[in-house]
Amino acid sequence: MNHTIIKSANAPAAIGPYSQATLHNGIMYVSGQIPLDPQSGELVSGTIEEETHQVMKNLSAILQEAGMGFDNVLKCSIFVKDLGNFAKINEVYGSYFSSNPPARETVEVSRLPKDVNVEISCIAAL
Repeated sequence: MNHTIIKSANAPAAIGPYSQATLHNGIMYVSGQIPLDPQSGELVSGTIEEETHQVMKNLSAILQEAGMGFDNVLKCSIFVKDLGNFAKINEVYGSYFSSNPPARETVEVSRLPKDVNVEISCIAAL
């Protein structure tokens, strides 16, 4: 399979055996991002809104590395520890999509890496 590994210094380094993203035939698959600050390596903690903004900034950095932005996103997957935070996450998430938001699912899970409250992945196209 012929694909390109996408790696941005402006997003957190992978914390396991995976790439930040892979690009194949003009489609980019971005690994789930959590609210890690890429400079300090520390978790952004505070409100769910602050955490979600950091996740979206991390996704943006990876998209930009491949010459894309949120307008290129076809689908997102949102994983949350508490669906009670859905409205707050949704408000922040929605602010990153100017028009034509992508397809999406939101799933409540029992636990996420580093015990964060939100993780988001996406698929984008050139």
